Amino acid sequence: MQKLEIDMDFALDVLLRLLNTPSPTGYTDQIVHLVAAEFDKLGLSYELTRRGAMRVEIEGEQPSPDRAVIAHLDTLGAQVKALKDNGRLEIVRIGHWSARFAEGARVSLFTRDGMYRGTILPLKASGHTFSEEIDTQPVGWDNLELRIDADVHNAGDLANLGIAIGDFIAIDAQPEVGELTGFINSRHLDDKAGVAAVLAAIKALVDNEVRLPVDAFMLFTISEEIGSGASAVLHGDVAEMVTVDNGTVAPGQASRETGVTVAMADTIGPFDYHLTNKLIDLCSDFAVPYQRDIFRYYRSDSASAIEAGSDIRTALVCVGVDASHGYERTHSNAIQSVAELLTLYLQSPPTAVRDKKTLGTIEGFTDQPVEEATVHQAPEG
Repeated sequence: MQKLEIDMDFALDVLLRLLNTPSPTGYTDQIVHLVAAEFDKLGLSYELTRRGAMRVEIEGEQPSPDRAVIAHLDTLGAQVKALKDNGRLEIVRIGHWSARFAEGARVSLFTRDGMYRGTILPLKASGHTFSEEIDTQPVGWDNLELRIDADVHNAGDLANLGIAIGDFIAIDAQPEVGELTGFINSRHLDDKAGVAAVLAAIKALVDNEVRLPVDAFMLFTISEEIGSGASAVLHGDVAEMVTVDNGTVAPGQASRETGVTVAMADTIGPFDYHLTNKLIDLCSDFAVPYQRDIFRYYRSDSASAIEAGSDIRTALVCVGVDASHGYERTHSNAIQSVAELLTLYLQSPPTAVRDKKTLGTIEGFTDQPVEEATVHQAPEG
C-alpha cells in the first residue's frame, strides 16, 4: 500500500468543468455525460441506471467483500412555479437553501425547447423606487422572482417563449480559483469538489497501475440533494461504503477547508465504528491531515442507503466547505487530501473479512474496546 501522488492539475480542471455544467436535481443528464467521458478516457467501464446514476467497477484481486465510494453529481437549484402578470417568474427551490443566497444570482432557465438566461431578484429590487423597503422586506422564496433576459411584459409573453411551470433553473456556479492562495470560491462545491477528489483518486490508481485487493465500485448519484441518493445505485454485494461529500465549516464545527474532515455522526446517527476508525488510522499512518466532526443538520448518500435497508458499513469523508449551500469556499489542499485518503482506502484490506457473508456466526465478528483506559499522568516537577 502506498500514498499516491495526486494530479492536482487534473483535479482542478475537472472541478471547473463540473462546476460549469448545470446539474440541479432532476436536470443532470449533461453532467452524467461529462463524468462518463472521463471514465472513457481512463479506460474504465460503467453502467447507468434508468435515470442516470452511475456505477463504475474496478476489479480487485478477489470479488468479495465488495466496497464502494460514492459522491453525488446533483446540486441545488430551482423550478418555475408560476408565470406572473408582470412578465417575471415565481420560483420554488430544489433542495434546501436560503433565499438570501438566491438574490442576485445569474441563472439558466431550461425549457423543453432551449435555454434563457436571467437573474433572481427580490420583489422590491430598486432602491430608487422602494427606498428603505429594499432592506426591510422579508427574506424568503415568496419574495423572489426570476427576470429573464427577453422582451417580455406579461404571462402571455412568457408562454409564447415556451416557458412553463416546472421548467428547471440552474444557478451559475461562478467559480474562482486562487492560483496563489489555493482557495476555491464557487457555488455547488457540494458535492462537485467531492466528485473531483474521487475522479482524481481513480486517475492516480489507474496511472500507477495499482491492483486493488477487492472489487471496488465508484458510485455517482443524481438525487442526493432531495434525499434519495444511493438507494437507486447500490447493490447487495457491497459490504462497506465511503461517502464523499462536504464538511460544514462554521462556528461550532471542527471541519476545516484543508485536510480531510472525517465525520463521526450526522442527523441519522453515528457512522460505522470500524470503518471510520480505519480511515482515521490511514490518515495518521500516511500523514494525511485530517480532523473529526459531527454534523447535526446533515444527511448524505450514506443516510439514504441505510434508510433503504442496506446492511452495510458506512463512513463519511468530507472536503471542508465554508458557507455550505451558499456561495461556498474550500481549498485545493482538501481535495488533494481526500483523494490521497481514497487511494489508501481502496488499496487497504477489507475492514472485516467476515463481511463477505450477509449472515454468519459470531466467529470473526468485530470487537470494540470496553476495558478501562490507561490514565497517563504528567510527570512530577
